[in-house]
Amino acid sequence: MGFYHTGLAEGKWFNLPFVEQMAHIGSEVERAINWKNKNDPEYSKRSLERALELLYLTIEDPKNKIRIRELTRLREFLIDYFYFENAYHSSDAFFRGYFYPFNYAVCKKKGL
Repeated sequence: MGFYHTGLAEGKWFNLPFVEQMAHIGSEVERAINWKNKNDPEYSKRSLERALELLYLTIEDPKNKIRIRELTRLREFLIDYFYFENAYHSSDAFFRGYFYPFNYAVCKKKGL
């Protein structure tokens, strides 16, 4: 399987600050949630695949080594929630609450 975000996979992703990386991941997770709630599993799956791709790139980013436990746990929660039995009892609200501060920080920084 190729990358959805080819430009980012070629190294541009590593130039983004951690907060922006997480905001982008959160946007894809939000899309996955919205498509899931609209009963469109194919689009939800595609959005989640894009989110996981960005998350994998974030995990690979050397500047994020100190966050590796949080990032790998996040990956575990996302995969469990969307693909398995939701053993961690995650919810749409949980993921929205987790990613919202990253999006807020990016918007505030950019003056939006």
